[in-house]
Amino acid sequence: AEEARELDRLQRRHAETARRAALLAEAGPERERVRALLDRARRGALVAPALELRGAANAAHLAAAHAETAARAELPPPLAEAGTEQLGSVEQRLREELGAVGAAHRAEQRSAEIGRERATLEREARAAEEQHQESADWLARWDETRAALAERVDAAQQAATLAEQLAGRLEPARLHLNAARRRDALDADAQRAAGELLSVREESSAAREHWLELKEARLRGIAAELAEALEAGQPCAVCGSAEHPAPARPAPGHVDRAAEDAAHARFEQAEQRKAAAESKLAAVQEARSEAAAAAGDATTAELLALTSELSSRHAAAHAAAAGLHAAREQLARAEREHAARSSDRLEAERRGAARVSRREALDQEQASLEAELTLVRGDAPTVAARARILEDRIRMVTGAAACLRRAETTAARLKEADGQLADAAFKAGFDTIEAAADAVLPEYERTALQHRMDAWQAEEAMLADRHAESDTAAAAALPPAEPEAAEAFANRAAAKLRTAGSAFDAARVRCAELDRLSRQAEQELRAMGPLREEYDRVARLAGLTAGTSADNERKMRLEAYVLAARLEQVAAAATVRLLRMSGGRYTLVHSDARASGRGRSGLGLHVVDAWTGRERDTATLSGGETFFASLALALGLADVVTDEAGGMRLDTLFIDEGFGSLDDQALDEVLDVLDSLRERDRSVGIVSHVADLRTRVQAQLEIVKQRGGSVVRHRMAALAD
Repeated sequence: AEEARELDRLQRRHAETARRAALLAEAGPERERVRALLDRARRGALVAPALELRGAANAAHLAAAHAETAARAELPPPLAEAGTEQLGSVEQRLREELGAVGAAHRAEQRSAEIGRERATLEREARAAEEQHQESADWLARWDETRAALAERVDAAQQAATLAEQLAGRLEPARLHLNAARRRDALDADAQRAAGELLSVREESSAAREHWLELKEARLRGIAAELAEALEAGQPCAVCGSAEHPAPARPAPGHVDRAAEDAAHARFEQAEQRKAAAESKLAAVQEARSEAAAAAGDATTAELLALTSELSSRHAAAHAAAAGLHAAREQLARAEREHAARSSDRLEAERRGAARVSRREALDQEQASLEAELTLVRGDAPTVAARARILEDRIRMVTGAAACLRRAETTAARLKEADGQLADAAFKAGFDTIEAAADAVLPEYERTALQHRMDAWQAEEAMLADRHAESDTAAAAALPPAEPEAAEAFANRAAAKLRTAGSAFDAARVRCAELDRLSRQAEQELRAMGPLREEYDRVARLAGLTAGTSADNERKMRLEAYVLAARLEQVAAAATVRLLRMSGGRYTLVHSDARASGRGRSGLGLHVVDAWTGRERDTATLSGGETFFASLALALGLADVVTDEAGGMRLDTLFIDEGFGSLDDQALDEVLDVLDSLRERDRSVGIVSHVADLRTRVQAQLEIVKQRGGSVVRHRMAALAD
């Protein structure tokens, strides 16, 4: 397929070369025409600078001629055909006349200055007249003004004297007013203090009565209080006997020493508050007496009215006296102003005479200047207008002369440019100037023609190179190639090759993945060995602690094994009570024998019967024996818990039922054990329906059924001898 494609490419290259050679041959006449145009354009480029120079000279000459025509049209008819010299003479004459107008302009400015100065003198004269009239009016009122200011100074001096006198009376009045206000405030304080004292006295009296009542009640029950301090075998503090057959019991509502002391403390606190209230009332009354002595007999309202009147009069006098300095200053200023106005009046008369003399001199100077300006202005309204007319004429004549000189200069330059252009056209090989101008082409056209010639030359060189290729000529001599058929065959072969390659790559990837998975499985199997060993060890240990393993012969859990040690302690402590309650017959022991069936072992209890010398299960005990065995076990558990709790005792025990299954002897032994617990400051509660217990338990809570519901009743029973 590749060879077919290459042969086809060479054959098509040969055909393309032949076609382009034919086209190049057909363009031969056009090439000759373009070559001739380029030759004429190169020769025309030599004449182009002279053509541009002649065109610029011609344009300048035409512009100058047009400007000359326009400038002559603006000139007056006598100067329309004047030459350069005549226009220069006219310009010189006009400039001389403009110089004379400049001198007159200064005279005109001076005349305007004189007018402004005369107006200023008029304004000054009017202002001086107004000021003179105002000063005359002020001086006419001087005597009246001076008398009023002097009277104001005298009034301010009298007010200052009065303010000083009132200030001496105002301060004592304020002191009396403050004392009266303190007296009134202390009256209210004294009333409040008296009320507080009365309340505190009542509280003290009530506290004293309450204390005495409690003290009397305590004395009535002092026998029970002394009985509480009795100890077995110790002599009584009252009778001296060591036996106490019937100690007194506290009656309901008994008052102890702490209650009496608390009541006495409240009484003492009330007494302290009463003493403080009495001291406060005495201090307030003393302060009130001092304030009343300082205030005198007048009421607060009278003193307030007097103080207000004195304050108002003092403020008014002080305000009037405050203007003394200002009144003196105003009088002094008025006297200085009188002296200044008198002096200014004389100065104004002198300046008025000077203004009259100056106005007469200005009138004479302005009349002389007006006569001179009339001659210079002519028919113009002002010297400046005359100067503008002359300046416009000078500018017009000067412009016309310049345009005339410029037209003459451009004409000479145009003639010189024509000579240079004719010489350049002859040297470039042109017969006429027009032929040289036609040969000149724009730069873009010459560039386009040159590009066409360059393209033809490049095409010719390329065709020569292709004709020199031997393989192209050899391919052209062969039969035509069929690249499509070869390409189709090659595509089919390439598709089969790609399919086989893809299958090979997939197989290679799968082999590599299988190798990787094999190695990974092998590594994981090796890693699972220690884990399986650890699992087996932990599983055996878990079964052993749970009591399910064959290695655990007694099927005992780990927690049961730990609790067995505590159970041995409980059984030992319970045996102490059980021996006493059973008359020395039974002993509790811990048993770790394996239970029957699927039961677990380790926490079993057996009793040892001293009468038979055999150990048996607690289930073989009778009902009464089971009760006091359970009671002994509970008491033993309480002792062990007390020891484990760091010496903290279980001070209260409750026993629910079970006494009805005991005979009289067993009941006596159980109650003796419970009494021994109570003697060691433990409280023992018994819940039972046994009637004999009513005569053996002193403090009882009896539950009585009634129609409206059960009620609890407390009763004290007499103990049987």
